[in-house]
Amino acid sequence: MRDGDTIKVKKNGVIENIRLCGIDAPEISQPLGKESRDYLRSVFSLKKMVQISTVGTDRYNRKIGEVFLINSDGTEKFLNEELVKAGMAYVYHQYSKNCPNEISLKNGEAMAQSKKIGVWSRNYQKPWEYRKAKRSK
Repeated sequence: MRDGDTIKVKKNGVIENIRLCGIDAPEISQPLGKESRDYLRSVFSLKKMVQISTVGTDRYNRKIGEVFLINSDGTEKFLNEELVKAGMAYVYHQYSKNCPNEISLKNGEAMAQSKKIGVWSRNYQKPWEYRKAKRSK
């Protein structure tokens, strides 16, 4: 994993890049960027099976999807929501409308905001603002 909002999965022997729908994690060069990536790695690596609900493809030819981690007991966790709930990503409101579980993302983000954890612990620059500022230099 390069960052905190993209994963690689292997399906039928083919590796696919999946951009997590409706969220935006700090860039690696931003505060909490590495922490966000490492958190995603730790949560994602604990699970072997995933279910992906693909909602489209982005301009980098990555599939955009909602990712569900399947536990050994058959229960599942919504990975996209887990990241915002932990304060490791923001809801990407510009694109979250495309996600079937947008409400879960917003609720998870509200929890992180109220606890002032992760990206909500300080007044950090949002990743989309950071990228825009870098492009204009």
